Amino acid sequence: MWHNLNTQKDICDFLDIYGGFHDCCLKELKYVSGAYVNEDLSMYPLNDKRTLRVLFQSQASSLPVVEIEFLKLYKLNLKPDSEEYTCEILDSSMFFEEGRLYWADSESFKEQRELYDGTWICAENARWRSLDGALGKEIKF
Repeated sequence: MWHNLNTQKDICDFLDIYGGFHDCCLKELKYVSGAYVNEDLSMYPLNDKRTLRVLFQSQASSLPVVEIEFLKLYKLNLKPDSEEYTCEILDSSMFFEEGRLYWADSESFKEQRELYDGTWICAENARWRSLDGALGKEIKF
């Protein structure tokens, strides 16, 4: 069942449920633009979907796996760590500002947005759901 993130209270409730993303990892993501090329090679060149699905796995939450679907994506700044470093998320930022929802892999993002060099997402809104049986390395998307 999907849970909409329409207000800051919705976000706070979700962060409480998911432990603020402490001791979790971003496992997978999938982007759907909405643009496509037909079999006759005509193109529909509009990004009218801009949907980003992100799968997180957690060691610390009562919900080990959640999927967040960011709707009407404005920006994805993806900075994966190399295998020389660990990639666990210790804290996060998630908030609404000027009609947009932001998520970042550090709580310092909100105060340091202009200089922030980690992974962050900006979308019109989002929704989340828990996924049972989705732990492990098997690709889900």
